[in-house]
Amino acid sequence: MNEQKNSLAYVALAAVCLIWGTTYLALRIGVTQFPPFLFSLLRFAGAGPVLLLFLFTIGRQPWPDRQTLINQAVCGVLMVTLGISMVGWAEVYISSGVAAVICSMMPIWTILINVTVTKDEKPNALIVLGLATGLSGILLIFGEHLAEFSNPRYQFGIFLTFIANLSWAIGSIWIKKKNQHTNPFLAAGLQMTFGALALIPLSLLLDDYSQIQWSGEVVYSLLYMILIGSIAAYVCYSYAIKKLPMTLVSLYAYINPIVAVILGWLVLDEKLNAKIVLAIVITVAGIYIVNRGYQLKGTGGWLTHLFHTTKPRL
Repeated sequence: MNEQKNSLAYVALAAVCLIWGTTYLALRIGVTQFPPFLFSLLRFAGAGPVLLLFLFTIGRQPWPDRQTLINQAVCGVLMVTLGISMVGWAEVYISSGVAAVICSMMPIWTILINVTVTKDEKPNALIVLGLATGLSGILLIFGEHLAEFSNPRYQFGIFLTFIANLSWAIGSIWIKKKNQHTNPFLAAGLQMTFGALALIPLSLLLDDYSQIQWSGEVVYSLLYMILIGSIAAYVCYSYAIKKLPMTLVSLYAYINPIVAVILGWLVLDEKLNAKIVLAIVITVAGIYIVNRGYQLKGTGGWLTHLFHTTKPRL
């Protein structure tokens, strides 16, 4: 039974790796035609309450206690308001691929925070080597955009993305410690709802409502972000983070930029050349090395579990 649950957790992690890579493109399309915080507010106000309504009615989920509400509220502000939504603001100034590349540094933040504040999930040498290899690939991609650094708006977008990245890492570690006995669907719904509530004052303070354009692209992007990028992916992330080591789950951040860079090139004509392709190969090699490191630790690699078919027990 535990093996089946772990296999499902790895499938959930794989879904996060793919889906959240596509959301950078959808977010970029949305915030270039719509106020960024309002776009995120509509996204999470549409996803969180809908998921909770389903759980409390059809799913017959009991109402959470006060401590659970507090834990999920803190996580919602850190991960949704200051994390995901801040990336939306940053994408007003930088490309979706660059935002995804910076966010891929989240595993480094996770390890540094874990080593500083807890003795859990200490990485071995092979895991550190894999993370460093993956990071070098990410930095190689990032190096292709250095010419734009002279633009103050571009610098501001980079700064916002780093803040969002750090906030997401802190929120992920927080909920890893506080979320062990909470239904992952309930956790996702509460986090998105509390995050949306915290976005209201930010939108009123920072958004320019004269930028509102209800184009077809905005509507389709918003619907995709609500149904797939929020409800589906956020539930998968909550489940994976509950069942798997935090450092392992954080590897999704190395795959997201690969998906985002390729989609940005195909749809928005963002940069993609031989050097970026090489960087992607190096990044994937880093993920493989980290997977081997977890196999040696005895937790099993996520790639192994992803392609492993459990034999029936006779």
